[in-house]
Amino acid sequence: MSSRFVRPVVVQIGGHDRERVIFDVNDAGTILLRIPHQTEKRKLAMDACLQVLRGEAQTPVARRAFVAAALEAKILRSD
Repeated sequence: MSSRFVRPVVVQIGGHDRERVIFDVNDAGTILLRIPHQTEKRKLAMDACLQVLRGEAQTPVARRAFVAAALEAKILRSD
């Protein structure tokens, strides 16, 4: 099972020029760890990424959860 997203997600984690393209659940997990507030959406996204890595969930589930957490954290630039 692949942990790669069908479509990458673009987030902006720092200043105006620091966009990152997120290609898979590993990248998503790294970004989620950098979100300072522990919200329910962030927790759900982390759990979804871990489930994909363990083979317990499909990658689109983790991608949707990551997009929701990124949107809530106001770092989502392109979905």
